[in-house]
Amino acid sequence: MPEKSRSNKKIIIAAAGLVLVGAAFWFYRGSFGAPEAAEGDIVYTQFTISEDTETGVVIDRLASEGFITSPRAFRVALWWNGTVAIEPGGYMIAKTIDAWALADIFSQGPALVWVTLPEGYRKEQMANVLRRKLGWSREQEIEWVTKDTTQKPDETEGVYFPDTYLIPKDDSTAQVADRLRARFNEKFAPLAKEAAAQNIRWPTLLKIASLIQREAGGKDDMPIIAGVLWNRLLAKNPMKLDIDATLQYARDTRDHYNGSSYNPDGGWWEPAKADDKKIDSPFNTYINKGLPPHPIANPSLDAIRAALFPAKTDCLFYLHAPDKQIYCAKTYEEHKKNIDTYLR
Repeated sequence: MPEKSRSNKKIIIAAAGLVLVGAAFWFYRGSFGAPEAAEGDIVYTQFTISEDTETGVVIDRLASEGFITSPRAFRVALWWNGTVAIEPGGYMIAKTIDAWALADIFSQGPALVWVTLPEGYRKEQMANVLRRKLGWSREQEIEWVTKDTTQKPDETEGVYFPDTYLIPKDDSTAQVADRLRARFNEKFAPLAKEAAAQNIRWPTLLKIASLIQREAGGKDDMPIIAGVLWNRLLAKNPMKLDIDATLQYARDTRDHYNGSSYNPDGGWWEPAKADDKKIDSPFNTYINKGLPPHPIANPSLDAIRAALFPAKTDCLFYLHAPDKQIYCAKTYEEHKKNIDTYLR
């Protein structure tokens, strides 16, 4: 083969190689590269994934919102990072980072975590949920219970609103307490005017609502229980409330606290026993007339509304049958008959 022909062939091969390299580069860049060019510092935005959202749905959303250029390539990047499923929560991401960097962010887990705090929990139970979800230490859990939620007498209990939150992992324990109180203020605001119109102080309203929350078998029971409690409180000769939930609160507080120390381990709200009626505590409504010193739990809006709008009833007693059906009575004699009929 003439020297010139060999030279031309080498040039052609080299050119073809360059074309292939270039094509591979542009393919890689188009698949794994950042969707947008960076100009100055990277600007991160919050990307929130709802609970129970499948990873495929998340990837489709990332593509439609312009955070990735190729769903298939991003799956490869996730696989390379060992990520099978993307956890729900909040992530700080940007359109100026490539698929590998984005996959690394998701593999580290969310910066903001979904936390659900059930209705009727006392704050110690909430602290346990927060510790597990936010990765708190035991010391942080105890600090939340004994310090962050005890700054004001009226904020000891009842104002840590039961709801689902998206909480930054780097929030301090005090910031989490503020967040829950702020949600309570937001939710309670529409009812505050009604409480004022009825001349009910909001701390009093929350005490009653917390009793309703812990005593009710469901929200349908709440207005009836509220009516009975108000009847007892406003009777010509005010009666003791005789609320089993206050016995549970008094017993559990006694068993978990020793002076200024607090033991976060153990159960809560086990059924009250006969001996619990003898507990020497201001929360024991079998001994003390009137309401407890502060709420015994964090009530729902349904319980607060029931306290504001109780059912009109002449009943002074109530009980729940094993099927959770509520039965009320006007007199103690009627109440004893209900006990014989539904509980024995």
